[in-house]
Amino acid sequence: MRPDLPAVFLNAPITHRALHDVSQGRPENSRAAIRAAITASYGIEIDLQLSRDDQAVVFHDYELARLAGQPGVIRSLVAAEASAMPLLHGDGEGIPGLSEVLELVAGQVPLLIELKDQDGGMGPNIGPLEQATAQELASYSGPVAVMSFNPHSVAEMARLAPGIARGLVTSSYGPEDWPLSATTRDHLREIPDFDAVQASFISHEAGDLDRPRVAELKAQGVPILCWTIRSQAQEAKAREVADNVTFEGYLAAHPG
Repeated sequence: MRPDLPAVFLNAPITHRALHDVSQGRPENSRAAIRAAITASYGIEIDLQLSRDDQAVVFHDYELARLAGQPGVIRSLVAAEASAMPLLHGDGEGIPGLSEVLELVAGQVPLLIELKDQDGGMGPNIGPLEQATAQELASYSGPVAVMSFNPHSVAEMARLAPGIARGLVTSSYGPEDWPLSATTRDHLREIPDFDAVQASFISHEAGDLDRPRVAELKAQGVPILCWTIRSQAQEAKAREVADNVTFEGYLAAHPG
C-alpha cells in the first residue's frame, strides 16, 4: 500500500537544493541555504550521496570539484571528512550529513529528499544509501518524502520505509543529458514503473510536462511536482500541469 504525499508538499514552493545563492554565501545543499529556506517558509529539496563509510551526506554531484573545489569523488570520503571539507562560496561550513539536516529542519517545513543513483546506470545495484536514509528517517516526525530517478531505489525505500511517501524523478531523458543506453532511456522516459514501485508522486522535468504519460498520471490523481523552475514565467507555465514547483534563482510566490 502506498502512502499519500502529505498535502503540505503541494502548498509552499520547494527550493531546489535549498534556498541557495552564492552571492549571499549560501551554496546549494548547505546549512545556510537550508536555514534561509526555513526562514522564508519554503519547502526544501536536498540530494543525498553515499560516503565511504556508508553514511548519507547532503551533496548533489559525484565529483567534489564544482562544489568543494577539491579533486576526487564524494564516495571517497568518510562522513567526518565530508563534514570538514568547506563548500565553495560559503561561510566555511562543510558538507552536511542527513542527520544534521533533519535536526536543523525539525519538521518546520516539508523536506523532499532525492537519493542520487549510485549504480551509474539506473540499475539494481543499490542498497547502502537507501539503508542509511531509512535509518535516519526512522525517528524523524516532520513532513518528509523521498524520491529518485532510479526505480530500484524507490522500490527499496518502499521496502525499508513503507510509511514514507516516495516518488519517481522523471525526465525526457534526452541523450545529450543522460549517458545511458538508448534502451534504458526509452524505458524510463514513459514512467512504466510507477505502480510497480508503489510510488506516491512524480517530480517531472518542467520542459516535458506535456508528455501524455504525465497527463495520464495526473488524471489518476497522482500529485505532479516538477523541476527546475528558474523564473516566474516558467513557473506560471509549469503550474498549468504541475501541482507544485521546485525552483531556484528567484523567489517563488507563496500561494494565496
